[in-house]
Amino acid sequence: MTDPTAPPTARPEGALQTVIISGLSGAGRSTAAKCLEDLGWFVVDNLPPELIATLVDLGSRSQGAVTRLAVVMDVRSRAFSTDLRAVIRDLADRDMRPRVLFLEAPDDVLVRRFESNRRAHPLQGDGRISDGITAERALLAGLRDEADLVVDTGDKSVHQLRSVLESAFTAGLTDGPPQLRATVLSFGYKYGLPVDADLVVDVRFLPNPFWIPELRDLTGRDEEVRDYVLAQDGADTFLDRYAEVLEIIGAGYTREAKRYLTLAVGCTGGKHRSVVMARQLAARLEQQGIRVTVVDRDLGRE
Repeated sequence: MTDPTAPPTARPEGALQTVIISGLSGAGRSTAAKCLEDLGWFVVDNLPPELIATLVDLGSRSQGAVTRLAVVMDVRSRAFSTDLRAVIRDLADRDMRPRVLFLEAPDDVLVRRFESNRRAHPLQGDGRISDGITAERALLAGLRDEADLVVDTGDKSVHQLRSVLESAFTAGLTDGPPQLRATVLSFGYKYGLPVDADLVVDVRFLPNPFWIPELRDLTGRDEEVRDYVLAQDGADTFLDRYAEVLEIIGAGYTREAKRYLTLAVGCTGGKHRSVVMARQLAARLEQQGIRVTVVDRDLGRE
């Protein structure tokens, strides 16, 4: 997730909201488009970059018939990256800057997705799928740096991706200053760090319920595990102190027009401690007026 170079200013009620959905081929653009369509956005697929400004102008003059517009962009337009960034900057100069959603995934995940669908990568030519992915990453590097929200879909199911997008693109985005949205993600260090995390919290300083026979087969969603974790020395103090840190960070994100925060909470396997502490931190964020989605990335993998 990165801060846009020219964040949009607050728009009056009924003004057009625009989102550009982009990212790597195979990373979930179609799923994102369907999700926004279900949320009431007017979605246009693979529009040439030079026509985006025209479409935005038409939407702005629709007298409220179209208030949410999403444009799906990919490398089928060969002048894609340079032209699209120029369009974004032009709209920003006119106080109409669109939000940019960028979807990505690790190379090995993308290769498996293309192979499972028996599809060629649009940029691989006579080479391998991995060659096409490498070329596309280079082509889109500048756009990724300017994106408002970067989502790594490599470790997300379709339902988890929809949950993240629903949190980001539903209520509270129409009026006034940008509203901060947060995803609190529990994970297991043994399965790797979440690459799209803005903040990572390590709760392995707490005793592991795995070594308690009667708790081993339970999860952090169970009351017995929750009570055990929260009863440990330092648990409440950590939650209270870190909530204060999150309040400072959240205020700063809001001032800087950042809209999305992904907080990753990790323990060894992502089954007990991280699940409990993620929910506790999510509750504290909600008390600060932040809309929160909780995702348990690795629960069920053990």
